[in-house]
Amino acid sequence: MWTVAEGGGRGRHGRVVIGIGNPDRGADGVGPCVVRLLRDCAPADVRVLESSDASDVIACLEAAEVAYLVDASVSGAPAGTIRRIDCRLGALPQGRSQTSTHGFGPAEAIELARALGQLPPQCVVYAIEADSVGTGEPLSGAMRRAAEQVTERIVAELAVDDSSETAAANLEGL
Repeated sequence: MWTVAEGGGRGRHGRVVIGIGNPDRGADGVGPCVVRLLRDCAPADVRVLESSDASDVIACLEAAEVAYLVDASVSGAPAGTIRRIDCRLGALPQGRSQTSTHGFGPAEAIELARALGQLPPQCVVYAIEADSVGTGEPLSGAMRRAAEQVTERIVAELAVDDSSETAAANLEGL
């Protein structure tokens, strides 16, 4: 199920940030937390979405030039550990133990999109190591701090994209 946190409905958009997870399950809510933090600071052309199901991601990836996905992961690292995974560098580790707390997570969605020829030219996953995903639990302090850090990183990456596009447009005008 999609929740549009900022921007319009479905359609062709150049850049998208998708927070995957359930805000009512502790650390699983870290993806939605990031997109809610991005509401007030993402550039106007960036589509910011929440999804409780990674299978929804595939259609959105097809319509994007640049995509950022944020989800909780379980790999054995300390809670709040942030991993940035560039999807252009190859297949992502699949399964619950690597990049997601979901059975069908971002890794599976990305690899399916890659196989279907729908993977955006730039696609990044931010996997944040989960602590507890119990029903009704709030986001812990470690997860909240990690969400704030990932938000800052995404804003910085989007700003670099903006400056690169401006420079390219200026060069075209020469």
